[in-house]
Amino acid sequence: MTNPPHILLVDDSAEIRKAVARYLEKNDMRVTSAVDAAQMDDLLKVGRYDLIVLDVMMPGEDGISVCRRLSGKGVVPILMLTALGEEMDRIIGLEVGADDYLPKPFNPRELLARIKAILRRAQKPEVLAGSL
Repeated sequence: MTNPPHILLVDDSAEIRKAVARYLEKNDMRVTSAVDAAQMDDLLKVGRYDLIVLDVMMPGEDGISVCRRLSGKGVVPILMLTALGEEMDRIIGLEVGADDYLPKPFNPRELLARIKAILRRAQKPEVLAGSL
């Protein structure tokens, strides 16, 4: 994990990108933003990220497809942040590979707590059988 943690925020809403980036940066995280999957792909080619915060409803490739594509490669943990908050939407997001799912509207403090929890899990060493 980089220090500070580097978050890739992918959302087509400039307002959400700005607000989330500002909040995370105030809480000692580095944020790079993308407006869609194509821009995200370009950023992933040249940068290293500890977590992706991903919207579902974006122009072009949607977040579910992106999540399915990236999770198969084990690239980086993904937190879905989306207006699709119905139970089935959350289940599908998790089934296609998201590590967590937070519906909009959301509390920024909860988003931060979920990001920190995912980052903690991602950096913990594996417990070997018989080591406890």
